[in-house]
Amino acid sequence: MVWAILVPLLVLTLAFPKEKIFYLMGTYVVVDLPKEEDAYRAYRIMKSLEEKLSDYIPDSEISLINRRAGVKPVEASPETLEVLKKAIEISERTYGYFDVSVGAITIKHKREGRISLEEAKELVNYRNIVIDGSGVFLKKRNMALDLGGIGKGFAVEKTYEILKVPRGFIGAAGDMKVWGEKRTLAIKDPLSGGSLVQMVNSKDLCLSTSGNYLRQHIEQEDEELIQITVVHTDCTYADAYATALFSMPKELRRRFEEENPEVGVLELFSDGSVYINKGFRNFFEVILFRKGK
Repeated sequence: MVWAILVPLLVLTLAFPKEKIFYLMGTYVVVDLPKEEDAYRAYRIMKSLEEKLSDYIPDSEISLINRRAGVKPVEASPETLEVLKKAIEISERTYGYFDVSVGAITIKHKREGRISLEEAKELVNYRNIVIDGSGVFLKKRNMALDLGGIGKGFAVEKTYEILKVPRGFIGAAGDMKVWGEKRTLAIKDPLSGGSLVQMVNSKDLCLSTSGNYLRQHIEQEDEELIQITVVHTDCTYADAYATALFSMPKELRRRFEEENPEVGVLELFSDGSVYINKGFRNFFEVILFRKGK
């Protein structure tokens, strides 16, 4: 068994001979794969995706799309088109609570100071992202794409798909994928600093955790909610759903769960209480909460 701790900025595992740690996408990525050469293949795949999808890289496809917002379309790679199509699909499934056009706020307003917050909020609308063939166009000037809520999960999932190895572990910040084996996993409790829950997976899965206790980067409507962890078969969806669900009020989260029963959810509240749905339990053969939970 391999122990892993899922936390919002770093995934930790015990050191094993084939385990490698790389710095990618502004965080540490941990990979444990059958061969050392697989780990370096994973690095190259994720580095290539970062170079296309990061808005911090001036010549990335996403940066070019942002610069040409309201001007003209940009020809995009299959990977960029795929992540944007999935982002739009997820926006629709999450009632607009997930929206990669939030870059108008996070990039144009907060980072660059080009527009006011009020102007930026008016520009956040995933329906103004136009994909026509291989072209991507943002309808209005100062719109911008920010893939921070989906990019790492997408990179983990694409790396898994391309590698085609029988077993493995990839963790990037609060996102991890385990396949082809059982592992003992743990989710950190930000209230105590220890582990909130330990689990043994019964099938291949992805875990993604969102929270605001290290930095206030997600707008949320449920102030009692401290942290949310989503389990899913696909890391792209796990990452984006965790971001969206953390933003939603409680009644909408429960509605989302009813409409998407395949999505597992674990919520931690400020009073220390925990909510866990059936979808979450279905991914594990063992779930052990720390004493008092």
